[in-house]
Amino acid sequence: MLTILFDGIAYGMLLFVLACGLSVTLGLMNFVNLAHGAFAMAGGYVTVIMMNRYGISFYWCLPAAFIVTALAGVVLERLLYRRLYSASHLDQVLFSIGLVFMAIAAIDYFMGGQQQLINLPPELSGRFGFLGMDIGRYRLFIIVICAALTVALQLALTRTRFGSQLRAAVDDGRVARGLGINVSVIFALTFALGSGLAGLGGALGTELLGLDPNFPLKYLIYFMIVVTVGGTSSITGPFIAALLLGIADVAGKYYVPQLGAFIIYAVMILVLILRPHGLFSREGGR
Repeated sequence: MLTILFDGIAYGMLLFVLACGLSVTLGLMNFVNLAHGAFAMAGGYVTVIMMNRYGISFYWCLPAAFIVTALAGVVLERLLYRRLYSASHLDQVLFSIGLVFMAIAAIDYFMGGQQQLINLPPELSGRFGFLGMDIGRYRLFIIVICAALTVALQLALTRTRFGSQLRAAVDDGRVARGLGINVSVIFALTFALGSGLAGLGGALGTELLGLDPNFPLKYLIYFMIVVTVGGTSSITGPFIAALLLGIADVAGKYYVPQLGAFIIYAVMILVLILRPHGLFSREGGR
């Protein structure tokens, strides 16, 4: 049971890093970016190419995946996304899901449709026993990295000038501009941060979740569940939701494998019946 709990926490942490960028763009920028999973897939393929083709260390691939996808996010935000900030959510959904299918087709053409594999460093492979738990080294690594990212992101959004400017830009862009805040740059940096975190999550998840051209569609529903259950008014909600869903999913697949992914959907429905706006959302909020 302790081992399942540990593995569920690792899975939940990874889900949060993958989904928190969507939580930021949807909750703070009010933009429905269903192409979020494509950035995660891009981070995974950056890692695969760097490791398998060029023999670069896994540890260098992680910051590279973040930087490459963050830069891609800035370029796409400047060229495409900014034109739809004031559009309806339906237009945003149709636009971003179109990008998903374009990304899937491009990856399938250039990389093929097969599952991609990487070899983790020896120190991250295998498991060891501790206090009655069978702990996977790589899962422990994921927990440490994701916990540090969670704390850093929470502090950046709540305790820094950038976080204050972002909230002001979202609440009333016109007033924010009048106060001297460059709303355009703030939104671009926020989008880059969300894209970079997705790419980093994709790099971390390549070994755990698998990687193929259908990755954005396969895990899109998981990202949406994390954001929906957790709410979009804070980072805390999606974080707790990701942990809850990760533990429920791992435990469900272990104890009742015949139910498959039904457990995670049942948890989502139960939470939304009790808290229609999410675990930590303000009632009546977006």
